[in-house]
Amino acid sequence: MTIMDDTYVPPCANEPEAFLDERLQSPPTRTDMSRAEWERLTQQRADVHRYCAGCPYLVDCLYRAVVEVDVFGYAACTTEADRRQIRRKLGIEIMQPTAGPFASPRTGAGPIDHETVLALRQAHPNDTCIQLAQRLGCSTSTVKRHLRRARQAQSGMSPQESRTPTVEEVLDCFDELESRRIA
Repeated sequence: MTIMDDTYVPPCANEPEAFLDERLQSPPTRTDMSRAEWERLTQQRADVHRYCAGCPYLVDCLYRAVVEVDVFGYAACTTEADRRQIRRKLGIEIMQPTAGPFASPRTGAGPIDHETVLALRQAHPNDTCIQLAQRLGCSTSTVKRHLRRARQAQSGMSPQESRTPTVEEVLDCFDELESRRIA
């Protein structure tokens, strides 16, 4: 007797490295790459977009990535910039969890100073968050948190309680994105 497992595994779980490629988030300019590299990147983006678009979890994944958790990488046919744009349009902000008693401590020279992260970003504007984190000896999420805080301060945004958007509202904003038409 053969037992069949009908459990669907999303493509992002099978090939996470394709969806977490930072070049999909902040694509280099065409002139920074050879023609072959550019074509591979364009094909990779089209492939991950097509895989996401065909996933039965797309709507749930999109809603969670926009409303509940600030995820890294390409998720639900969106980049981080796309999800920020949707959040701005809906007037929502994701509150980052505070470190609880079981948060793992940083094993470096101590906490990273906010001003240090901003100064390093200014000194290396073309570096990715991963490269900045490597320079600082911290995690990518630490760099992203400091950069997000700086953007919020610059835009005058303040953390506030807001209503939770419906799935339909998120999908309507998604439909207005230019980047959803890649594949």
